[in-house]
Amino acid sequence: MGIGDMAPIQNCDFHTGVAIALPLPKKVIIDLQEAPTEEYYNLYHSLNKKLNEIVLAGEVFLKKNGFEAYAQTTDRVEIDQNHISALPHKTVATRAGLGWIGKNCLLVTRQYGSAVRISSLLTNAPLEYDKPIALSSCGKCNLCVKKCPAQALKGTLWEAGLQRERIVDVRKCQKKQIEIMTEKTGIQTDLCGKCFAVCAYTQKYLKSLAS
Repeated sequence: MGIGDMAPIQNCDFHTGVAIALPLPKKVIIDLQEAPTEEYYNLYHSLNKKLNEIVLAGEVFLKKNGFEAYAQTTDRVEIDQNHISALPHKTVATRAGLGWIGKNCLLVTRQYGSAVRISSLLTNAPLEYDKPIALSSCGKCNLCVKKCPAQALKGTLWEAGLQRERIVDVRKCQKKQIEIMTEKTGIQTDLCGKCFAVCAYTQKYLKSLAS
């Protein structure tokens, strides 16, 4: 977890953001290098549920102590027609120093790569901020770009404030995710996972587990 100064961010009524990340287990990541699985689908939802419980508990605790707080749970976050939320978890996570946005348009952490599910909690509590991350550390690596089944990734190095469309063609990505997930599992939803499974930082995480 990390704590970020949200003052510079538009559309945010709170000055502090708490970002939470939960890592995925090794076996699920290894399987995703080939194709999405039903196991990943179930894990995706179970981790979201766990994250909801964590941030809601944080909200309750902060309110009991006299502060304002708002947990960005899955049932509260609204996604517009362009598949964008008012304040993405990824924005809170980069402000909180958890990682940067990779060429796969996902959060990349040094410890777990992109193999994490994330959530966030907003508050006015006077917490100590972590150092924000404003630049990508992906360098010349293009593994996710090359392996993307939809060829939707553009290979752009992220920096804070960069528009998502500069990194990924979201509609192209979503269409292919539904196609692959339906073909491989019979579940018609937009999940894939290959771009974070092949990430060089995710691979380091897998190797660390193997050693």
